[in-house]
Parts: sequence; structure tokens; C-alpha cells
Amino acid sequence: MKIPGCRFAALLCGAFSLSTPALAQTQSPVHSFTLDNGLQVLVREDHRAPIVTSQLWVHVGSSYEGPGQSGLSHALEHMLYKGSSKTAPGQFQNIFGRLGAYENASTYRDSTVYHQTLAAPYLSIALELTADIFSTARLSEMEFDREIEVIKNERRFRTDSQPKQFAEERLNSIAYPSSSYRTPVIGWAADLQRMQIDDLRAWYQAWYAPNNATLVVVGDVQPAEVKSLVQRYFGQLARKKTAPAKRPLELNNPGMRQIHLQVDNAPANVRMSFNVPGHATTTNVRSLNALRLLEKMLAGGLSSRLYAQLFRADTVLLESASSYNPFIRGDGRFIINAEPNPASKQSLETLKQRIWLIIEDIKTNPPSAQELERARIMITASLVYARDSISGQANDLGTLASTQLPLELLATEMQALAEVTPEDVSLAARTYLTEDRLSVAFTNAKVNAHE
Repeated sequence: MKIPGCRFAALLCGAFSLSTPALAQTQSPVHSFTLDNGLQVLVREDHRAPIVTSQLWVHVGSSYEGPGQSGLSHALEHMLYKGSSKTAPGQFQNIFGRLGAYENASTYRDSTVYHQTLAAPYLSIALELTADIFSTARLSEMEFDREIEVIKNERRFRTDSQPKQFAEERLNSIAYPSSSYRTPVIGWAADLQRMQIDDLRAWYQAWYAPNNATLVVVGDVQPAEVKSLVQRYFGQLARKKTAPAKRPLELNNPGMRQIHLQVDNAPANVRMSFNVPGHATTTNVRSLNALRLLEKMLAGGLSSRLYAQLFRADTVLLESASSYNPFIRGDGRFIINAEPNPASKQSLETLKQRIWLIIEDIKTNPPSAQELERARIMITASLVYARDSISGQANDLGTLASTQLPLELLATEMQALAEVTPEDVSLAARTYLTEDRLSVAFTNAKVNAHE
């Protein structure tokens, strides 16, 4: 079980993407039904190979956790494999191993996902065992005492001892002054230290309900057969009353925030994060698509402006990256990471100012049609690749369901991107890439780290 993704990122947990028009024409429609207990089920046929992926998306993640509760969703994900009415600790994984299946679980900010990819005839086993751990997990105190130490070590290994991840967590904590997206998925160390098994039991009872989950099945299946199996294994589960889930909203103009970090063995790095809306919180979807294209233009690959101006033309940059994901249930972030070339002897503040000048330029000088098209091609290529796997298709559907976004986005996404103009890109930059939406983290290696 991984944070915040899974073992084979290229297979299941790459950057979230939706289908292109060409793919949409060849894919089967999504069959949707809801059980009497509230479980939403999404099924898509894909008969290219005799395999199927089953994903249970529980609508709870780190953004649901209040102060002192961080890490509960992820810790509970671990504990569901530590015994249930039908499986002993570790037996769930052993069964799927013997079936030659790929199985795992993932905790995110908006959801917790339990997924298996296996030969289609074994789908009933996946549904039966997933329904079992979803509803009858033992949550033994003895198993918890062991597993919480595993999680603490996971945090030390994956965050505290990894300079880039450590810096990103610290930046995230100031980038969201009012939103629960500031909560790290794995949890703060202090909260892990004081977590008790009763906390997990209460979290399990509060959120693990069929009416707070979506089951996605994609592959070599017939919808009627899937419906029968789902009814058999999930239909008897009782609906529960769950607390209303409020969207993580951020201040409109939080103001400029900046931190300086000294981290053992850290490469020099500047991270710039802008508060921006997502699909669930915007009134202007066109601006979100403009931001997606702008992200590629600024730091998305060898043709990006940062690479062209700060690496090829002037070797002050060693590495750059960017990201923006609008498919979330709250407000998001537009992020630029840059690592300076040590040989340039330029400070992080200078590198930040150089990046800022590139951002300011695109606000007043719209990109050319060719630059805009290159960005569209980059996004399209990633979409085609992601949609080629049944797991990628299921991931798309589950993400939309868990963030309460309409499935129609699957069919309209590429047309919406095609409608963005160069002027839309400049307007999005002027609107959202502003100082009063900006958080910056400067990271340098700690001086006298041996002391």
C-alpha cells in the first residue's frame, strides 16, 4: 500500500487524464446503476483481453480529516488487510497472489481506493473479498500496534528523509491556509504518534458505508453479470448515515507566502505554487483548460518556455517541472518546480525572478498558435496512453465519482481544450498567476548538517 499512489504508476496511478474523441468513439458506454443501499456502480466493457479491473472507491481521504486526525484514512487502508470475517491477516494478498492478480490500495486526498486487476473469470472472488474487508474488518489492537510502526517508518522513509517530498509537504501546508488539502495523506508525525485503534474504528464506522462508495468495473465483462455479482456481495450491506462532506475551499486572495528550508542533503530548489480553482469550484471551465495548456507551455518538456530560456539559451536551470490537476473536489494548485544549475552561481531568489519574468511575459504576449498546438498535442498524447489500459479507464471514472464531478467530462474534455485560444491562456495567467495567490518554498542543503 502506497502513498499517495500505487506500485505501478504507469499502469494505474499516472497523472489523471480523460479520453480523447477518437478513444471515446471506440470505447463502450458506461453502464451505471445504484443498489438500494446507495452503492454506486459503474461498468464499462472492454473485450480486448480476458482481464478485468475492479476498483472500490471509498469517498474519504486526507481532506476529510480535521486537526489531530491526520493519517486516519491511510492507516485504515493498511488495517483493512489485517483480518476480516473471511480472511486472516495477510491472506487477502496471498489469495490474489495465487490467482496471478495485481492488487493494491491507494489513499488520496479525496478518496481511498482498493483495486485488483485479474483474469475475468475471477471477478467474483475480487468482489466477494473486497466487500468483506469493506464491511467486516477486524481492526485488532494487536495488529494496529504493529502496523502503526510500519506507517511511521513509511513516513520517515518517504517524506522526512526525502528532501523534495519534505519540502513539498511544507509548501503544501502554507499553500492552503484555509483548505483541508493542507493535510498530508500519510499524516503528521505527531498525529501518528498519538493515534489509537479506537480512532480507526470510529473512522471506519463513520465513512465506510455503501452509500459513501463507488465500485468501478472495467474489462472483459457483461454488465448484467456484473450487476448480479455486485448485488450478491454488496447488496446485503447496510446503508449508514454519514456526515456531509464539505468541499475544500481556499481564500480568494490568500496573500504572498514564502518559506526558507534547510534540509539535509537537499539540492537547491525553488517551488512556486499558485492557488487556483478546480472543476468542482470554478464558474469558468474555459479558464481551467487554459491553465492546463499554460502548465505545459511553461514547464512541460523540452519545448517549454522555462527549458528554452533558462536551460538552452542561458544555462541557469538544471531541471524544471510543473503540474496542475483540476479533477479534484475543491480548490487546487498550479505548481512550478525549478532546480538551478550549480555552475551558474545564481541564487534561488534570482531564479524565482527569472521564472516570474517568463510568467509576466505570457500575460501580455499570448502564445502563438503553434505553441498552443504543441501543448494540446502533449496533453493528447498523455490521454491516449493513459486510456489504453482498463485500469486507466477505471481510474478516470472513479476519480470523477469520488470528486462529485459529472461523467460527461469524459466526452467533452478534448473539445473544450480545442476551444481555448491564445488570449484565453494570457487571461488565465493574469487572473490566477498573481503574487497574492503565490506561495514559495526555497530549499537549500543544511549548513553543518553533521552537528
